[in-house]
Amino acid sequence: MRARSKPAALLLLLLLLAGLAGPSVVLAQKKTPVAKKSKAQLERERRANLKRIKETSRILAQTQQKKQASVGQLNAIQEKLVVQQGVIKNISSELRYIETDVQQTEGQVQQTRQRLERLKAEYARLIYAGSKTANGYNRLMFLFASESFNQFLLRLRYIRQYTEVRQAQAAQITRAQQRLDTQLTGLQQQRQQKGSLLNTQLSEKKTLTTLKVQQDQVIVKLTQQEEELRKELANRQRAVSRLDNLIALRVREEIARAAREAARKAAAKARAAEMAANAGRNPGATSRTSATAAAEDAAAAKAERVDRVTLTPETAKLAASFTDNRGRLPWPVGKGFISQRFGRHNHPVLKNVVVENRGVDIQTNSGEPVRAVFSGKVLTVASVPGMGNIVMVQHGDYFTVYAKLRHVSVSEGQTVDARQTLGTVSTNAEGTSEVQFQVWHNSANLNPENWLGRK
Repeated sequence: MRARSKPAALLLLLLLLAGLAGPSVVLAQKKTPVAKKSKAQLERERRANLKRIKETSRILAQTQQKKQASVGQLNAIQEKLVVQQGVIKNISSELRYIETDVQQTEGQVQQTRQRLERLKAEYARLIYAGSKTANGYNRLMFLFASESFNQFLLRLRYIRQYTEVRQAQAAQITRAQQRLDTQLTGLQQQRQQKGSLLNTQLSEKKTLTTLKVQQDQVIVKLTQQEEELRKELANRQRAVSRLDNLIALRVREEIARAAREAARKAAAKARAAEMAANAGRNPGATSRTSATAAAEDAAAAKAERVDRVTLTPETAKLAASFTDNRGRLPWPVGKGFISQRFGRHNHPVLKNVVVENRGVDIQTNSGEPVRAVFSGKVLTVASVPGMGNIVMVQHGDYFTVYAKLRHVSVSEGQTVDARQTLGTVSTNAEGTSEVQFQVWHNSANLNPENWLGRK
C-alpha cells in the first residue's frame, strides 16, 4: 500500500508545485507603465531653462558693467527670476516622478521577496518529499516494487519529472534572486538621484532668494532716480510717436502706390481690349475712347480710397505664406528675451504710470545680429531719433519693423530671405542692448508674440 501511494503522492506534489509556480510567474511579469514622454519633456524643459539662464546671465553681466542701476538691468534680473522659478518647478516635477518610481520599485521588491520566499518553501517541501528516495537503493526498491511493467514505466517517469521539477525550482529561485538584486540596485540609484535632485533644488532656491534681494536693491536705486526715469520715459514716448508716424506714412504710401499700379494695369488692359474691338471700325471710336478715359479716372479715384495693399498674384502668395507661418516665425535675434511686451502695461518702477508698446522689445547681447523673420522686400531704411536705425520689410500686405539698430546692412528695394541679417543691435548708454520688433497687417498693428515661434 505504501508503494502504491508514493506515485500518487508524487503526482500530487508535482501538480501542487505547478499550481504554485504559475501565478508567481504571472505576477513577476506585471509591469507598471512609465510616462517616458513626460519625463523626456521635463528633460527638454530643463535643458531649455539652463540655456535661458546662461543667456540671461550674460546679458545681465553686460548691463552691470556700467555700475549703475537701469531698467535694462532690472528686466534681466526679472527674466532670470522667471526662468529660475521654472527650473525649481521642473525639479519638483522630476522629484514627483522619481518618488512614484521609488514607490513602484519598492512594491516590486516586496512582491519579488514574497515570491522568493514561496519558491524557497516549495523547494524545501520538494526536497523533503524526495528525501525518502534520496539514494539509489530506495529508488530501485521503489521501481522494482511495481506490480506491472506499465507501473514500472510510470514510476520511472515520476522520478524523472521529480528531478526536472527540482532543477526548474532551483532555477526559478536563482532568477528571482537575480531580479531582486537588480531591483534593489535600481532602487538605490533612484534614491541617490532623488537626494541629488533635492540638493539641487535647495541650491536653486538659494539662488532665487539671492536674485530677489538683487531685484529689490535695483528697484530701490531706480526709485531714487524717478526724475531721470520720467525724462527717459518722455523721450521714449516721443521716439515711439516719431516711429509710429513714419510707419503709418510708409504703409499709406505703399497702399496708394499698389492701388495706382493696379489701376494703371487695369486701364492699360481696358485700352488694349478697346483697341482690339475697334480695329478697322472708325465709327464710335471717339466715344469709346472717352469711355475708357472715364473708366481710368474712376479707377484712379477708387485707388485713392483703398485702405489696404492691393496684391498681385505674387505678393498675394507671399502674404498667404506669411499668414500660414503664424506662431512659427524665427526670432529677429538668436539670443535674448522679451523685456517689454506688446500693448499697455505698468511701468516696472514708476507707480501709476502706464506705457504702451507697439511691438516687443527683445533684450540681447551687445552686437547681436538682427535678422529678417520672413522673406520679403526692404521697404524702408531710416533713422529715427531715440529709436536708432530702423528697417521695414514688406511681405505682401504684411510689414515687419526692426528698430534700435546700430548698423544696417541692407538697402531699400532689396529682396531679403528669412534669417538674413539686416544689421546689428544698438547698445544704449546704460549698457542695455535691445531691439524692437513690430508686425503690421496693412494699417493694423499686431502682437508679435502671436507670430514668433518658440526660441
